Amino acid sequence: MKIKKRIALVAHDERKKDLLEWVEFNVEKLSNHELWATGTTGGLIAEKCAIKVSRLKSGPLGGDQQLGAMIANGELDILIFFWDSMAAHPHDVDVKALLRMSVLYNVATACNRSSADFIISSSLFDQDYEPILKDYSKYLQREF
Repeated sequence: MKIKKRIALVAHDERKKDLLEWVEFNVEKLSNHELWATGTTGGLIAEKCAIKVSRLKSGPLGGDQQLGAMIANGELDILIFFWDSMAAHPHDVDVKALLRMSVLYNVATACNRSSADFIISSSLFDQDYEPILKDYSKYLQREF
């Protein structure tokens, strides 16, 4: 993980306002990094915060899976995902898969404002960092 982080920004509909407020509060710090977002969220961030963000598809249309693939390919360092735990989502399996990938590949992940605040305010945020990846090769050698 280089000093310039590759950060994904995602929010469910009921949490988009919260994420926008968080991005606005941290816009100066975030502007030094490469930002990615799912469709609608990315559009709102670019419009309201005047910051460059690369947009993927909307979450339910494959954006969550695109982010999961980026994580698997080592193309993301941090996942900020303000998810709504009180509502049912038609793409819930995609959300769970994305969160699973972030855990599997030891990607720093925040699912609410407090954890996002801790990540962005950490001294590690502004320096090179080498996450320790678990060796999962033994799972590939299983015989069934």
